Amino acid sequence: MKSDIIKQADSVIASTYSRFPLVLTKGRGSIVYDADGKKYIDFVAGIAVCNLGHAHPRIVEAIRKQAAVLFHVSNLYYTIPQVELAAKLVEKSFADRVFFCNSGAEANEAAIKLARKYFHDKGEPERNRIITMKKSFHGRTMGTLSATGQGKIRAGYEPMLDGFDFVPFNDIEALGNAITSKTCAVMLEPIQGEGGIRCPKEGYLESVRQLCNESGILLIFDEIQTGIGRTGKLFAYEHFNLTPDIMSLAKALGNGLPIGAMLASENIAEAFSPGAHASTFGGTPLVTAASLEVLKVMEEDNVIDRCKKTGDYFKEQLEKLKEQHSVIKDVRGVGLLLGMKLKIPGAPVVDQCMKRGFLINCIQEKILRFIPPLIIEKGDIDNLITCLDEIFSKDI
Repeated sequence: MKSDIIKQADSVIASTYSRFPLVLTKGRGSIVYDADGKKYIDFVAGIAVCNLGHAHPRIVEAIRKQAAVLFHVSNLYYTIPQVELAAKLVEKSFADRVFFCNSGAEANEAAIKLARKYFHDKGEPERNRIITMKKSFHGRTMGTLSATGQGKIRAGYEPMLDGFDFVPFNDIEALGNAITSKTCAVMLEPIQGEGGIRCPKEGYLESVRQLCNESGILLIFDEIQTGIGRTGKLFAYEHFNLTPDIMSLAKALGNGLPIGAMLASENIAEAFSPGAHASTFGGTPLVTAASLEVLKVMEEDNVIDRCKKTGDYFKEQLEKLKEQHSVIKDVRGVGLLLGMKLKIPGAPVVDQCMKRGFLINCIQEKILRFIPPLIIEKGDIDNLITCLDEIFSKDI
């Protein structure tokens, strides 16, 4: 069965992914099962998406109830779940307005467009350039690809769209030197995810905010991977003494259903007047009902506090592992967005973990990324640490 499915997939699906030879068929909590019935502890969570785990009963019920009432109409009309979700996001964040779309890339596209439209409407159309960070990742549409600071992802799609300038993350002097009279915004991830779980230096983000204020430009936070509790706060900006002007969300907001959101303060969001931007499937009743339930569960079950405590424990265990194995160069991250940089390629470690029943991820060739559901148990973490210890104790 498994081989037949893989063979058929490879013959009909575009070859844009290098897939593992696993056919996953079901999941519950932090566990997934393949077509052969083998169990895996999931430390990938759909790439930081399934923060409440797989098949959470309250999310399943929210989808079931809404599906029986209304799937989709159009944003020509109001729908109750969309309004309630937007109100909840405004209540919990710095923002006053929300634009819904289908993905992180679309949320970032909306942020880019809003920043340019804001200055256009102010009578400063020449302010249209956005500074982003090297090693950043903002999406794979042509706009967000052009904003992404990784050559390997941009390769083959040149020419990129104009309007983006790049500086190193954590280099406030370089950022200051890059701001010109044509700059409209700085766009960054508060913690770089795909770039290697790279955290900001102390005071860096506050200095970025100050530079933006002094220059009269906007600050955009891409919280697609860091948002919705992943770092031990609902939004990563809450770790710092600042707020952005615009923020993008996606991934965990729908716990697996496709949703993106762009949030902004009132005076900036005014630039999006009727007809300025749109999305056919943005904020459907079905998806927003599920996303609203995600936020309710996180709040009522104290999931974010649990994430912080579990993340602290996980990081401590990874640090102990580093002390025992010279092959480990660094441990980094916050909450349950953690990385382990190796002195060797990480792919063989991922394969060995998979054989032992653990799904983990490797980015930037040598960085193991751990982004499990926020409900992961300490026992599951202990089992992974034992597995990694065994792997690093052997020649790999």
